[in-house]
Amino acid sequence: MKHVSLFVTVASACLLLISPGAHASDSPAPVATEAADVIEVYTDGDARAVLNARLVALAAVLELSPEQEKFWPPVENSIRKIAAQSIARGKQRANAAPPADVLDVLERVSDAELMRSQDLTGFVAAARPLAASLTEQQRNRLPAFLGIVSNPEGPLSTHSLWLFEEEER
Repeated sequence: MKHVSLFVTVASACLLLISPGAHASDSPAPVATEAADVIEVYTDGDARAVLNARLVALAAVLELSPEQEKFWPPVENSIRKIAAQSIARGKQRANAAPPADVLDVLERVSDAELMRSQDLTGFVAAARPLAASLTEQQRNRLPAFLGIVSNPEGPLSTHSLWLFEEEER
């Protein structure tokens, strides 16, 4: 079982390394012209595959005991819900009319942060029972894996959490 967990962790890490935004590209992104079809480099299927890998990797990193595994499904469901809503918000933003002024921009930022806040509140509620069952060692693995970056010079934001990255693609 440890070999399977190690394989899943290594495979997931490899997927994370090849996911969009993981590294800079030396070649410019393809530019679509009016006559050409738009080439989608990172598809919704790719996003699902990366999310699935991250969920498997998160469970593997935590090394859940059989007693702890019963608390996992609400956490996974919450993460999947956040990803789906992030994708929908990203598509909505991409299809929205350009903002008329800076106040429109600020209103859109406010709306997005409100939605992220609600998503994060739901995640916290779903994760509390699991977190309460984790050992200190397991709890210490969680922040870095979720992308929580400690910034002593400022507050934490949702920007560093991979939970919301689909909104930005």
